[in-house]
Amino acid sequence: MACRQGGLCREVVGVTRRPETAQQALALQVVHRATTQLAEALDGADIIVLATPVRNIIRQIHQLGKMNLPRCLLLDLGSTKQDIVRAMEILPPHVEPLGSHPMCGKELSGLTAADPALYRGALWVLVPLARTSDAAVSLASDLISAVGARPLLMEAARHDQLVAAISHLPYVLAVALVLAVARLGETDAMVWQLAASGFRDTSRLAGSDVDMMLDILMTNRAAIGEMLACASSQLCHLADLIARGDEESLRALLTLARALRTSPPSTA
Repeated sequence: MACRQGGLCREVVGVTRRPETAQQALALQVVHRATTQLAEALDGADIIVLATPVRNIIRQIHQLGKMNLPRCLLLDLGSTKQDIVRAMEILPPHVEPLGSHPMCGKELSGLTAADPALYRGALWVLVPLARTSDAAVSLASDLISAVGARPLLMEAARHDQLVAAISHLPYVLAVALVLAVARLGETDAMVWQLAASGFRDTSRLAGSDVDMMLDILMTNRAAIGEMLACASSQLCHLADLIARGDEESLRALLTLARALRTSPPSTA
């Protein structure tokens, strides 16, 4: 939508599974042309963008590897990178593969939630393969900059470790929060009526698309497991301080967390 409405590309062609979604994409001016036929959309493409759940991206890469692709840049928008860039190795030599992940998003899904301003000001991680040319990285960087984001090169393993901490762990914690409240709600339904902005803000991520999040959890298990173990340790420590009434130690931790949240350490 950002490319279509911003006049950034000669033509934006959308591919979707359902004809009604294609019609909706045209009506919302997301694309210039929409089709349910992948081969038709690929004809003459300069850039191919895969924007689906992670495991479906991997299946699409294997599907594309068997097709007669044009010389092009192939970019994905998946939230985990190691499995995707590994799959990209099978693509024909004339295809330039480049893993990517825009660091922004919503818990809402579907075309009606689309926002052409979504990428403005966001970091956008690029994960080149050893075979990816500098020209392909430059082209992707130009496209990313054109929609208002800032490209950042990073290795796949490092990316997956970092997003496990700042994206995947928060989702799992939000799910745990909702399920914990639901347990109380089994005996006292009033808890849902009392739930106000604090609960809504903290639990927001639990409303994310289940298929998308399930793919993320299944393709980044080791890193997410490490962060869950770390978070569990912190929760146990907090629980112990609260149980013992150790106000001084608890205040110190709360103060530290507040300071880190309001003024994160600089990477400069």
